[in-house]
Amino acid sequence: MTQLHSTPLESAHLELGARLVAFAGWNMPVQYNSIIDEHTAVREAVGIFDISHMGQLFISGEGSMEWLNRMLTNDLGELEIGQGQYSLMLNEQGGVIDDLILYRCGQDDFFLVVNASMTDEDHAWLNQHKPEAVSLKNDSTQWAGMAIQGPEAEATFARAVPGEIMPSRNSMNRTGEGAIVCRTGYTGEDGFEFFCPANQAVGYWKRFLEAGAKPCGLGARDTLRLEMGFPLNGNDLSADRSPIEAGLGFFCKLDKGDFIGREVLAKQKQEGLQTKLTALRLTKPGPPIRAHYPVQDAKGHMIGELASGALSPSLKAGIGMAYLPIEFSKLGTELQIDVRGRLFPAEVVKKPFYKKS
Repeated sequence: MTQLHSTPLESAHLELGARLVAFAGWNMPVQYNSIIDEHTAVREAVGIFDISHMGQLFISGEGSMEWLNRMLTNDLGELEIGQGQYSLMLNEQGGVIDDLILYRCGQDDFFLVVNASMTDEDHAWLNQHKPEAVSLKNDSTQWAGMAIQGPEAEATFARAVPGEIMPSRNSMNRTGEGAIVCRTGYTGEDGFEFFCPANQAVGYWKRFLEAGAKPCGLGARDTLRLEMGFPLNGNDLSADRSPIEAGLGFFCKLDKGDFIGREVLAKQKQEGLQTKLTALRLTKPGPPIRAHYPVQDAKGHMIGELASGALSPSLKAGIGMAYLPIEFSKLGTELQIDVRGRLFPAEVVKKPFYKKS
């Protein structure tokens, strides 16, 4: 049995009575009390998540930007110092190795936040293609991370770290104590991600709790991101699916010059897609829908399976995403979800599932 990694905040989670589960090789809190309560706290007030399991890679050296632009799909040339952007790293077949957020800390100085299960693979892939002049460091074990999300996130930041400046949306800065603050998130709400040395993690966690943040687990993180239609790597993104098929073409700048996987994406854009990641919503009340539940057309023919699925706390309805043949991806198409042998009607809808009123 593989030994699970523990984040620097595990003792704090146990102190709060969190239920821990295995996730991406880590022992992580799935919930503290109620997933619905934690979800609602983020939508209406402010919640805090442990994201220490995610990887932190630092890249520097002459030519770093040009090299990273050949490794990633988005255009780093659009970034000013202090700004960040969502991007994807592809294999030669155009499949997604990982989706990540990259921040430009200096002229040739970059900070990458990558998915927990892919940290070692990302580092190895980048290292395999790295020119000699570029420095690549995986400092993930030295850092802890927290995501503070919700309408009251900015006020919580001001109370927890008084005197520090909150960066603008999709930007980052460093605090006087050496923490990295990134105005990004995975919930669809305002908020920030806070990275600090691992030995300072519990202290900062408690400061954010005292400032009003409600501790939240992976359960609420999943329902929040799914309501926004944000993909989860390993479910909605994989090495045999392209970002064009996943609906992420906006983050693939085909006109910036060559990058790994570009030819495949350009061909898909030119010839059209055969399959597409499609948003589905149950049209009648039913049990929660989950990944791998079969999707059928209106006549009962199997056409795919859910990549992600959940009961949306905000919408009080089952929502999910599935790779379906393109002819079944049109808005309003009537489909069926097989939930343990029982069929529930669904229709194709537009992302995001949830929009703030």
